[in-house]
Amino acid sequence: MSITWPVVTAVALGSAFGGVSRYWLRESLPQWIKFDFPLSTLLVNVVGCLLAGVFMVYWQNSSVSPAIKTGVLIGFFGAFTTFSAFSADSWLLIQQDEYIKAGINIVLNMTLSLVAVFFGAWIGGKIAAN
Repeated sequence: MSITWPVVTAVALGSAFGGVSRYWLRESLPQWIKFDFPLSTLLVNVVGCLLAGVFMVYWQNSSVSPAIKTGVLIGFFGAFTTFSAFSADSWLLIQQDEYIKAGINIVLNMTLSLVAVFFGAWIGGKIAAN
């Protein structure tokens, strides 16, 4: 795929919506659920990977425009999921001598995100087959 202004615009808009969605969830979730763990980052990573897997496979042979596919998959999900926040959360836990929590955070983010994208891809394949 070549870089075109419609694709660049779609990525920019998707990134804006994804980043704002992540920010909203990260700030709102602790008000709903009190938990001494970076649950918000874990949640956006797992949910984002699940949905990215669904859309990747579902749109594989569809007529959805490349701009929309790229805007959603790279723009929205790229900004919604966050490796940098996951890494910063882990570093902060280590700085606070919370080694077990840091280890759990690392294992959960890596494992659940990978499982989620594979499960999402499976779901997308099932949806596309119907």
